[in-house]
Amino acid sequence: MQQVVKNQQQVVRPKKTRKFSIGSALMYVILTAWALTTIYPMFWIVNNSFKLSRDVMNDSFSIAWNPTFFNYENAFDRINIGRSYLNSLIMSGSTVLLVLLMGGLAAFVLARFNFRGKKAIFSILYATLLIPAFATVVPVYELLIQTKLVNTYPGLSLPQTAGNLTFAILVLAGYMATIPKDLEEAAFIDGCNRWQMFTKLFVPISRPAFSSVTIFVFLWSYNDLFSALIFVNKENVRPIVALLNEISSQYGTDFGLMASAVSITVIPVLVVYLFISKYIEKGLTEGAVKG
Repeated sequence: MQQVVKNQQQVVRPKKTRKFSIGSALMYVILTAWALTTIYPMFWIVNNSFKLSRDVMNDSFSIAWNPTFFNYENAFDRINIGRSYLNSLIMSGSTVLLVLLMGGLAAFVLARFNFRGKKAIFSILYATLLIPAFATVVPVYELLIQTKLVNTYPGLSLPQTAGNLTFAILVLAGYMATIPKDLEEAAFIDGCNRWQMFTKLFVPISRPAFSSVTIFVFLWSYNDLFSALIFVNKENVRPIVALLNEISSQYGTDFGLMASAVSITVIPVLVVYLFISKYIEKGLTEGAVKG
């Protein structure tokens, strides 16, 4: 009897069929073509980094079947790219940490507290987004001169922190405002103070927002050539984007060296994205259990 029931269940179960549509096929074709516009230039740079400069000039689109590491050795010995690489990681890393700490605390206050002048603060924050960064270069540079921070690590990380702080506050505050009030009340009942609530409740739940801010702030800070050329122009604190600018002028014909330097420059961006991107795909209520 049981065998008959099982056979009937197997017969009743319908087979799932995947529907094919022209719209879906067209969408995948467009997305594939769009992805190739990003992947192929990266492959082209890495491929040419394993060629000699004359080979890059003669045929830059051929595959490097006989790769050479001469350009990478030249990058570390000739232009000391390792020092600039470390400078960029220190400045960009410190900028990200400062932005996450100060921006997270400010966003927590603006999102979860009601006080007089709250709307005015939001209006000021949105208004500062309309001010171009070029308009603040002269006063910022004068301030750095007075505080003797020119050509130092804080001389670049602090202005970049101030420039990215508004974006971080608005993104994090908008995310924290969506967290249910019930979770906050439950934390109060469990004996959490405001600091514990921020670190143990709001930060874990807001990981997707913190991850998004981390990626954007790191990219903007890491690729900020304009500020690097003005605030830190000494070789001992020069970031890697400023070094690339000098390579194009001082070693303009050495395209193999330029390709290897660009390849090395892209590595931190890919590493940061690979470790953080998974949190961006999480749901808005990650970490919250509604009962």
